Amino acid sequence: MSKCKREHEFLSLTRELLDSDQVRMMGRWRHHGPVTTLDHSLFVAFSSYRLARFLGLDTRAAARGGLLHDLYLYDSRDKSAHPGNQCFDHPRAAARNAAALTNLSDKERNIILSHMWPLGGALPRSREAWLVDLVDTVCAALELVRICRPSRLRERLGVRPLAASPA
Repeated sequence: MSKCKREHEFLSLTRELLDSDQVRMMGRWRHHGPVTTLDHSLFVAFSSYRLARFLGLDTRAAARGGLLHDLYLYDSRDKSAHPGNQCFDHPRAAARNAAALTNLSDKERNIILSHMWPLGGALPRSREAWLVDLVDTVCAALELVRICRPSRLRERLGVRPLAASPA
């Protein structure tokens, strides 16, 4: 499948989410170094979608779960924005926000809740959840050592972050 067709199919699976203010709002906050939460989530979602397609897995669940896995909607560096430990707690916040945004399948919900396994608690219960957990770890490592620039993927897909509200 050509690059253009892969991107088109990915967008058709995630368009409803990518058009939402909640997902676009993730572009306001840094996640790994200079990478925003939106750029990281798109990188994880698109990479998970491609691998799921190659392996014959559920591409819709992998793409949507990957996109929503960090939908916690606050600045993770601001300790007053969230109680507890960000690393352990954010999957539950992301799952709550994702459920309020869209009708999640059980598989998508488990992908979001288990993406930090074993740190985040929930056990991955599908091949897609294991895949997103692994892809998230690899993408984060690539971002931290500055090997990848996921903002290029966002630009190529035409996803616009929601502008920060005036202070």
